[in-house]
Amino acid sequence: MAFIDNYDISNLRNEAERLVFEEIGKQIEMFPEGEICTCNECIVDIATMALNSVKPFYRHSLLGTLYALEALNIDEEYAENIRSAVTQAIKTVQKNPAHT
Repeated sequence: MAFIDNYDISNLRNEAERLVFEEIGKQIEMFPEGEICTCNECIVDIATMALNSVKPFYRHSLLGTLYALEALNIDEEYAENIRSAVTQAIKTVQKNPAHT
C-alpha cells in the first residue's frame, strides 16, 4: 500500500485551476472563430502553461474554500498574474500547437 492511500485527499484543490480555466474561457471568446484552436489538446496545453506560471492556491476544507474565495476576490495582483499567464500561454500555443 502506498503512503498516500492512508489519507483522504479528496478535498484538496488548487483554486488556481478554476481561475485559469475561467480566464481561458473569457479570453478564447474574444478571438474570432477559427483564429485559435480550441481542441482539447490545445486548451490543456494553455492551462498547463498558465498554471506553471502562477502561484498555486491550494485549499482542503470548507473553511479553506471560503478563505480562498474571499482572498481571491480582493487580490487584484493575483488576478492580473492569472490573466497575464493565460494571455502568454494562448500566444505560445497559437504559434506552436502541439497537435500539428
